[in-house]
Amino acid sequence: MSETTPKLSGNQKRKMRSAARLYAVQALFQMESSGQTSTQIVREFLDHRFGAVYEGDEMVDGDINLFQKLVDDAVNYQAPIDQMTDRALVAKWPIARIDPTLRGLFRAAGAELTQGEAPPKVVISEYVDIARAFFPEGKEPKFVNAVLDHMAREARPEAF
Repeated sequence: MSETTPKLSGNQKRKMRSAARLYAVQALFQMESSGQTSTQIVREFLDHRFGAVYEGDEMVDGDINLFQKLVDDAVNYQAPIDQMTDRALVAKWPIARIDPTLRGLFRAAGAELTQGEAPPKVVISEYVDIARAFFPEGKEPKFVNAVLDHMAREARPEAF
């Protein structure tokens, strides 16, 4: 570490990882709705979202490496992640029929569960918090918890 690089506390690192997960969900949603490539979306987020100021509030800087890995893995492993998500959803609600924000969330979480190193319980908790941010009054957080628990048990049975 150079003298100009500040040492981050554990709490700051956790906030940056949480922000990276939130940004990844937003990026995956935006990719789907806009048709932009993952490279275009990642560049836009790094240039304009990380640390940006909106209405006087500074956005948290995210963990850039985690953000890029989540977006890349969600794109590169989308088919098996979607299949795993479909197995966790009820038969009448395949992933193609669910809310696009939740689709992005399940893809980011699925990427982290299958390709990441964070414990499944941490992944589930983080993405349930993201669901609460997007759907503060709805049933979606409980739904997300149930689906991600199923996905985590499939992706990493040894952790349970």
